Amino acid sequence: MIYEAYKMGASDLHLSVGVVPTIRLHGELKSFGEMEPLSREALVSALDLLMESKGIKQRVESLEQKELDFSFGIKNEVRVRTNLYFERNEPAVAFRMIPRKIKSLDELGLPPILKEMCEHDRGFVLVVGPTGSGKSTTLAAMLDYINASKPVHILTIEDPIEYVHDNKVALVHQREVGQDTTSFADGLKYALRQDPDVILVGEMRDLETMELALTAAETGHLVFATVHTNSAPQTPERIIGAFPPHQQNQVAVQLANTLVGIVYQRLVPRADMPGRVAVLEILIANNAIKNLVREMKFHQIESIMQASGRLGMVVFDDALFDVYRRGLISKESLKLFARNFDYLQRRAGVL
Repeated sequence: MIYEAYKMGASDLHLSVGVVPTIRLHGELKSFGEMEPLSREALVSALDLLMESKGIKQRVESLEQKELDFSFGIKNEVRVRTNLYFERNEPAVAFRMIPRKIKSLDELGLPPILKEMCEHDRGFVLVVGPTGSGKSTTLAAMLDYINASKPVHILTIEDPIEYVHDNKVALVHQREVGQDTTSFADGLKYALRQDPDVILVGEMRDLETMELALTAAETGHLVFATVHTNSAPQTPERIIGAFPPHQQNQVAVQLANTLVGIVYQRLVPRADMPGRVAVLEILIANNAIKNLVREMKFHQIESIMQASGRLGMVVFDDALFDVYRRGLISKESLKLFARNFDYLQRRAGVL
């Protein structure tokens, strides 16, 4: 069933008791074929068999935490990230299907400025946005670009590992939280003793992880990380604001000194074919941006971005209008996803 859903183009498969199997296809939930609602017995039996085949000793009925994360591969073609949980005292599971083949930045149609970010030897690169916005795919493509072009040691800390990177020009080690290390913070702490050149932090969830990631960038590593924020300009404020007030000035200086760039992205339904297109807001940490971060003048960042298009910077609404102008998205999607539709009307005369 999982492989069938993947071959249909689904990104996710949801199974729960009393409900017809459901897939997420091009961002929308749909019933999976003409199947009947699942019984508890059928779901428990299928999940127990799956866990046993993957070497997991626990069984559904005896899960102490009532939640379990694991991942596995099918036919060396797709990696399946799995979250088993309970709702209303019944088991349920969410499968995320991740293609084994990592698409390149060019294949994804992402701007060349992302390659320039990857060329840095040190610093902090953030890929931000809501859940399900394609951050993992973009980060995998950026790491793959480095892997194929630079003889460096890449170390990732992920929860769980999604895309698997084979060694190319680089040496790649991937560590999974809960299996290879106890937490993102512990993984980062020990990473600094493992001679990495490039570090990926799957998610900066807490203060300690943020602090260690900044230190790693400050001490000569190229650090990639994700944060859940609503825009590129908002991200420095979100990171600095997570620290206690007495530390914020110091953190602002650290972030200003290390920041390479921030990529915020959303996936917008396509108008020209089935699927979604990535719309990227890009902040490049030039001297003007670094000064604003250092001085914590966050409200001025977007204005600098709007005036710095020749450097590769773009605010989200301008990027959104560009894909609309090229016929890739509908006017309805333009209105739905725009942060400031009045700005677009003034800028381009959009009705």
